[in-house]
Amino acid sequence: MDYIIGVIVLILIFIIWGYFFKKRYFKEIDRLESWKISIMHRPVLEELSKVKQLNMTGETEEMFENWRIEWDAIITDHMPEVEELLFDAEEFVDKYRFSRSKEIQRKITVKLNEIEEMIKKILYELNELVGSEEKNRLEIEDIKESYRQLKKSLLAHRHNYGKAADKLESSLDEVLQILQKYEEETVNGNYLNARELVLTIKDKLAVLSVKMEMLPKLLVDSQSELHSQLNELKDGYEEMSGQGYLLSHIQFEQEISRLEEELDLYKTQLENAETEAVEKGIKEMRESIEVLYDLLEKEVLSKQYILKNDEVLRKTISDLEYENDKLKVETIHVQHTYHLTENELDAQRKMEKQIAQISKRHQLLVLKMEDNVMASSLISEEMQGLAVQLKELQENQKDFTVKLQALRKDEMDARDSLAELKRKMVDTGRLISKSNIPGLPEEYKVVLQDAKESMGDVQGKLEEKPLDMAAVHIYLEKAVQQVDKVHEKAQELIEHMYLAEKVIQFGNRYRSSHDMVAESLREAEAKFRSYEYQAALETAATAIEKVDPGSLRKIGANIEEVLS
Repeated sequence: MDYIIGVIVLILIFIIWGYFFKKRYFKEIDRLESWKISIMHRPVLEELSKVKQLNMTGETEEMFENWRIEWDAIITDHMPEVEELLFDAEEFVDKYRFSRSKEIQRKITVKLNEIEEMIKKILYELNELVGSEEKNRLEIEDIKESYRQLKKSLLAHRHNYGKAADKLESSLDEVLQILQKYEEETVNGNYLNARELVLTIKDKLAVLSVKMEMLPKLLVDSQSELHSQLNELKDGYEEMSGQGYLLSHIQFEQEISRLEEELDLYKTQLENAETEAVEKGIKEMRESIEVLYDLLEKEVLSKQYILKNDEVLRKTISDLEYENDKLKVETIHVQHTYHLTENELDAQRKMEKQIAQISKRHQLLVLKMEDNVMASSLISEEMQGLAVQLKELQENQKDFTVKLQALRKDEMDARDSLAELKRKMVDTGRLISKSNIPGLPEEYKVVLQDAKESMGDVQGKLEEKPLDMAAVHIYLEKAVQQVDKVHEKAQELIEHMYLAEKVIQFGNRYRSSHDMVAESLREAEAKFRSYEYQAALETAATAIEKVDPGSLRKIGANIEEVLS
């Protein structure tokens, strides 16, 4: 019984499995069937009918016939083959031969894709043909009008184009011949060839339009304006040469000769209506002419600069030499009193050497100017370079002078600072005296002695010859720290003394009632008499705070009022 039930279950499973697989495969077959039907309903014949409106001869007739044959092959050969394959695929599914059905479905897909590509090709070529005819028909009238306008302009303004008029006329005749060829191709139904001719005509007319627009201006530029500029340049060159300007470094004559040869070349090119090359060449020639103008102008401006600044340069060098002599003497004088580093002395010697070199260069420059063996522009550049160096040396001289003066000022500032430290020490002493302090602890005496020694070190350095201000500043900085420390210690000492005294006095009220307080106060008084004010304060305060917490804050507030 179990065996029979198992067989039945297996059969049911097989039926359900087969049902779902058949359903999936039939769904794919339905999709392919729909695809086939959509191809059958493509409006290819309607599109082909558009071609019949054209001249059914030549290229058009041949292409139409090919498209019709290809479409007939699709309908009569390829589609029935697809139909047969679809039937086979269904049959294999019914027989549960799914792999075989799947293989046939792949063949159908390949076949339908091939048919799709054939239809795309037909429609693309058809649209290309019909579109070419339509574009040609829309554009040809504008093209003919452009041709007529260019022909009319050439006839009316022939003199503006010089010898290039013949070349332009020949180009227009070529366009006319292509137009005639276009008409023939259109009549014969060769619309694609006609389209290529239309594009060729448009390009030629565009080029001719640009040439005819540019030619008159280029002829004027090359035959009149540029010639005038070259002649003007040559006249200016000869005039400047006659005035004694040295211009050989410009290579003016070679450059003018090259430009004149180029102008002759442009003349030939313009006769052949080669406007693009001439336009580029004229632009470059203008730049070359501008450079020559700039070079000649530079020589004139340089000559003016020389005449204006030569005397200024001479005086500057003379003043610099004079100031350097003064600075040298002052340096020697300062050396006796102050310590100058080797770098500072080297800076002064270096300035002296640079001034001597500049003076020598200027003398050589003057000789070249007198002998007229150097172009004004080169002399001017050399003079400007010297002027820059002289200005830098003047700044260096000022800086060095300020540095020497700063040494003396630093000395006076250091002496003033030392005097201020002494006054602060005196003030601190007075503060100690006014406080009626019983005596000074050893710690304070040590700080006081250190401060006095530091001030003595500063004084000693200030008396040395030559004076080393770097060392003075180091000792002075230390002395300032030591004196400040003495002042702070004095204030701290007085505060501790007053506070200890008040705390001990306040604690006396607890002597009889608290033995511990009495003992601590005796210890604090002993320390007070030994001038250990801080230790006395700490001992007394600790004891009193135990019996009367918070009392020290009141005493401290009262002391601050007294001290302030």
